[in-house]
Amino acid sequence: MKIKTKLLSSVGLLFTMIVALTVLSVFYINKLSNDTKNILVANYNTIDYSRNMLIAINDDISSSKNINFFEKNLIAQQHNVTEIGEQELTDKLADDFKQLQKLPKDATILKAINKDIFNIMLLNMQAIQRKSKVADETSDTSIFWITIIGTICFLIAFILLINLPNNIANPIQQLTSGIRQIANKNYSERVHFEEHNEFGDLAKSFNTMATKLQEYQESNINKLLIEKKRTETLINNMQEPVIELDAEQHILSMNDKALQIMGLKLDDIKGKRAQDIALTNDLFRHLIQDLYSFTDEKKSPIKIFNNGKESYFEKELIPIKIVPTGEREETHIGDVIMLQNITQYKELDLAKTNFIATVSHEFKTPISSIKMSVQLLENEQIGTLNIEQKHLLESIKEDSTRLLKTTKDLLDITQLESEKIKLNIKENSIEEIVNNALENNKNSAHQKNIVLETQLDDAIDFVHSDKEKTIWVLSNLISNAIRYSYENSKILISVKNSNGKIEFSVTDSGQGIPQEYQSRIFDKYFRIPGSKKEGTGLGLSISKEFIEAQGGKITVESELGKGSRFSFFYFTQ
Repeated sequence: MKIKTKLLSSVGLLFTMIVALTVLSVFYINKLSNDTKNILVANYNTIDYSRNMLIAINDDISSSKNINFFEKNLIAQQHNVTEIGEQELTDKLADDFKQLQKLPKDATILKAINKDIFNIMLLNMQAIQRKSKVADETSDTSIFWITIIGTICFLIAFILLINLPNNIANPIQQLTSGIRQIANKNYSERVHFEEHNEFGDLAKSFNTMATKLQEYQESNINKLLIEKKRTETLINNMQEPVIELDAEQHILSMNDKALQIMGLKLDDIKGKRAQDIALTNDLFRHLIQDLYSFTDEKKSPIKIFNNGKESYFEKELIPIKIVPTGEREETHIGDVIMLQNITQYKELDLAKTNFIATVSHEFKTPISSIKMSVQLLENEQIGTLNIEQKHLLESIKEDSTRLLKTTKDLLDITQLESEKIKLNIKENSIEEIVNNALENNKNSAHQKNIVLETQLDDAIDFVHSDKEKTIWVLSNLISNAIRYSYENSKILISVKNSNGKIEFSVTDSGQGIPQEYQSRIFDKYFRIPGSKKEGTGLGLSISKEFIEAQGGKITVESELGKGSRFSFFYFTQ
């Protein structure tokens, strides 16, 4: 008999029984679900409405809040009458409640309402018990029939388990062994089945395939060599340096550009381990260090002296993974290191930085002069101004202050971009840092009637940091908190020692930051879309650079509508 016929007859019977079991299960599950819904939807809701009415009646029913709450649940109950006699009890409750609204202090009416509610709850509790019995009976019946059919299915499956494996597994094992030999390029392997069934036909087809593969192997090697040469030529003509490594980090190839910038010859390094070449070549050691690093930190461009000048390259490490034929899991077979020449973009970025620095520096002097002139005009000894002139002068003063702050931010960011930031790190008083930051913001806090509350850890007095930059960052965070907080609110500035680090934090209860923008607020020039607050979008970016330059870290936690908590910390060890 054909294997297909055996499987169809055996599995068909099992399938029929499983379908019967499924249909029976679905029928009883639906029936049980309907019985349960009868309890949950109607009776449980009535008990919930009754409980809410009891809460309202016992919690000063004379208040309008409780009256409205009682009426809301009474109306819901009037639309949820499902049991015999429940309509009469609900109508009586509604009539008694109308009497209570006329005489809210009448104890007799209150007692009658309580009794009405308890009667409604009792009626529904009795209904729940009755329906629970019905559900139990349905459950018992379903378990009985499902057990009977399930036992029959088990017996059929047990019989199939004993008879089918030997008829199917043994030929499959022989075939699998033959396939493994073919996969290992042993094309002389053959399989032989004497049965006159599908496996016998499969053996014939397998042997035919193995014969053809054996013939094809010899004719295909030449094509593979041609494709290999094509790939090597393509990589060699690329203008970007490329290095190929195998899974054991042996050097497979380097194109001419990579050999040129590293001063190497392909014949001297091909097939050697990357670690061995790195011992005598500093640039190559720097290029392969990511093979042994598991961090995702963004790497700075690599500066290489190339073609008589300094050039900048960005490195990209590309793991090469494939899924071998006949398998499902990926296998790592090597890595490719590519260098992209970004010298042109680096020069443009440097020119942009120099331009902003020059313009900002040139702006600073006239803006300071404008502010000084405004201060002189405000002096009444020079002359008295009318109200309109004072308003104009105040507007000029605010604009010049904002321009001066923007100019200072631009100068700070160009200093950071040009890596000319200077640090003066030493032991500084935490209390002095906090007091300086508070002093810088007390006027703006006073204008919005915001309380600046401090919470300092008594166990720590000093922090190892750059004092001026730490004050700048803390002051900027407090300024932002004031700007985005509501009037008459509170801002908490705290310092604590937590898990080997000194943490400064500023917490407000203001507008908060949408989740989708929290990862971008430390980017340069970024401002939350739709924000009506003025600013350059540089403050937080500068703060991040100042803190990270000192080996620290800055973070944010925020929930829209509930406020934000900005923190930065320095490691104590």
